[in-house]
Formats: sequence, C-alpha cells, structure tokens
Amino acid sequence: MTEVSQSPPRPPLTTEPGLRWRFVTPALDEIRSRFGLSIRSLVAGSAEPRREPSGPGLFGPDSATWEVHADAAMLVGGIRSLLLQTLHPPTMAGVAEHSSYKSDPLGRLHRTSQFLGTTTFGSVAEAEQAIATVRKIHERVEGTAPDGTGYRANDPHLLAWVHATEVHSFLDAKRRFGRGTISDETADRYVAEMAVVGKKLGVIDAPRSTTELDAALRSYEPELRLTSQSREALWFIAFAPLAVPLRAPYAVLFGGAVSSLPRWARRKLWIPRLPVTERMAVRPAAQALTRVLDWGLTSPQ
Repeated sequence: MTEVSQSPPRPPLTTEPGLRWRFVTPALDEIRSRFGLSIRSLVAGSAEPRREPSGPGLFGPDSATWEVHADAAMLVGGIRSLLLQTLHPPTMAGVAEHSSYKSDPLGRLHRTSQFLGTTTFGSVAEAEQAIATVRKIHERVEGTAPDGTGYRANDPHLLAWVHATEVHSFLDAKRRFGRGTISDETADRYVAEMAVVGKKLGVIDAPRSTTELDAALRSYEPELRLTSQSREALWFIAFAPLAVPLRAPYAVLFGGAVSSLPRWARRKLWIPRLPVTERMAVRPAAQALTRVLDWGLTSPQ
C-alpha cells in the first residue's frame, strides 16, 4: 500500500502566549500613531509630537502645569473659557473687531495651542519669546465697544479676566474629564504656576490658589452681560463650521464645556440646565472622548 504523506498539524495559536498579539499589536500601534498625528495636525497645525525642551522650561516635567496641559481635557477647557469670555463686553469687542476667529478659526486655534505648548513645554527663552510676541500684538488692539466703552487688550483688568477664565476652565476640565485625579494641593500649585505666565503677560496680582481664582472670576460678575457681539460669537462657537467627520466629536466636547459652566455663567448665557441628561449622557461622553484622544496623543513615535 502506498503511504500517504501528511503535513504536520499546525500548532494552535495559543501554543505561545501572546502569539495572537504579535500580529495585532503592530497594526494597532500604526492606527494609534496615525490617529495621534491627525489630532496634533488639527489642533496645533503640526503633526510633530511634543519635543523635549532645548533647555530648562518655566515649569518642568514634574510641574502641575505639565500634568494639566498634557491632558486632552484641555480641549473642553478651551471651549469653556471662550464661552465665559463672551460675557465680558470690552473683551468681546476686542475679539470681534481684531480677531480672525470667523475667517480663520483653525488658524486661531493653532496659534493658541502653539502659545500654550511653548510656554508649557518649551525652554525659558522660547516661552519668553512667545509671551513677547503676544504682548506686541496686544499693543495694537484697542478701540471702542458698541456701548461706547473704550478697551485696550493690554489693560491689566481685561488681561486678568482672560487669564482667570482660562486657568479656571483648564483646571475644571482636567478635574471633570481628564485622566486620573488631581489633588487640591496640585490644583493650587497649578494656579500659582500659571500666575507666572499671567504676570509676564501683564496681569497684576494674578491668583495663586484655587480660592483666589474663584474669587477673581466672581469679582467680574457685575460687569458680565450678553451683547450682540456675544450672541454672534456664541452661535459661532456652538455651530463651528467644521468638516463633517469632526462635527460629532466637537459636539461632544462642546456639550462637556457647557455642562461644566458655573451656574451664574449659564444664567447670564441663557443656557438651561438639564441635570439628568448632562450627568448621565453628556459628561460621560465627553470623558470617554478625551480618553480616546489621549490614547492617540500618547502613542509611541
């Protein structure tokens, strides 16, 4: 009888622990890397990953500022700060009359992201140059609001308002939507570190603790109100002219920003509260999205 040769049986995939992932992991890493590059390109205008500073920075890798600003929850905080800033008529007039937020919204996002990235992760020399550039631009921004009130972008009172809204919003977003938890001590340290940048930009007596920050923000409440310029900006922020694939993620980030606004701000903005919807759907969705974005941004290069 002729002997039929048989091929040796294939070993099961489970013979070697993790054999399945030998093929899956490289593909997953590639997807993750491409995703991260796309996010960086969209937000900062460059696909380059964050580089190590060429010298000692203003804060350093162990700082609270690095911890807060490295989190994708900053995107929620950025939208929240813009919503708050629309309530201050002189500030809003300066933005409406001297900003390109309508004609070049992504360009404005890129410049803001680059400033934050440079002052946070850059060397001292790079941070000082970025701050000097902003101060020079502020010197040219002045005018008269529709109600007749004069404004100057380098007015310490206006600078203090913008500073307070940004620091308050970034910290709040990190606590609500960011990775892990942040202690009260770290939060105070973050506010104190950001006071360094605020002072360099022209803010007088910038808050140095969360208690001082809350008080500074509330001190502006009598000055805050909606104007026609505010409503126009709010409409633009809510319905930003984005490419179709970006609209749903942006809506989630915007919803998270709105849900985290202080009650007094929501009253002035005429935004109703939906406690159950926000607690059960909006905030979890925003938190999940920032986790996904972080997954891409922390991909190995």
